[in-house]
Amino acid sequence: MSEPLILVAEDERDIRELIVITLEFNGFNVVDVTNGEEAVAKALEISPDLILMDVRMPKMTGFEACQALKANDKTKDIPVVFLSAKGQENEVNTGLDLGAAGYFLKPFAPDELGDRVNKVLAQYSKL
Repeated sequence: MSEPLILVAEDERDIRELIVITLEFNGFNVVDVTNGEEAVAKALEISPDLILMDVRMPKMTGFEACQALKANDKTKDIPVVFLSAKGQENEVNTGLDLGAAGYFLKPFAPDELGDRVNKVLAQYSKL
């Protein structure tokens, strides 16, 4: 089985690069985009094993992108994990209500990110 393919949607370049480097170091294949609109288009194109998505992005928020992904038969079963610096409980619950597989709060330790991604992939039998 090949390495899991992870789609990362994050509008802040420094954070996006850190996530990509961390995931690649942990043995994942990674494709990155800069907003929710691109995330939906790219997910349809590449069918990733997992999508890590920032909540607050231009063009389409992570929540809107998640709704679009969950409404499409081609992408509805791809686990979506939100990344957010905002730990307000209502935002976490909104993400989970939309069908997200999890919620990671920024900042996070790089080794923690790899472990948490592996856990979600294992939970969805993607490993």
